[in-house]
Amino acid sequence: MEKIFNKLVRDKIPDKIEKNGEYALTKTLNDNDFENALDNKLLEEVKEVIASRTPDEIKEELADLLEVMLKKAEVNNISFNDIEAARKQKKEVKGGFDTKTFLIKTVDQSYVDEKEAV
Repeated sequence: MEKIFNKLVRDKIPDKIEKNGEYALTKTLNDNDFENALDNKLLEEVKEVIASRTPDEIKEELADLLEVMLKKAEVNNISFNDIEAARKQKKEVKGGFDTKTFLIKTVDQSYVDEKEAV
């Protein structure tokens, strides 16, 4: 039986597949294809985080997501310290998610002023 994956996998996965008695057909990606595959892997990992239900599942999927994020940063010459500095700056300027604020809509102030004048 044949299973088609066409996706980026961790380095040791092909060896594990072959130790289980299957043949793994792989290729090494060029830089552009690798970046595209990383983007697809990011989406895959985000979906897996969302689908996780238990704290252990969430932890494992977040670890996978972080691994892909760090590789995406590395291929773009961005250090973890750079990311952390940007995160802290954004939190200082825009805040975090501590207050659980959910934005429903905005209304132009001139519209509000018109309604109040009537």
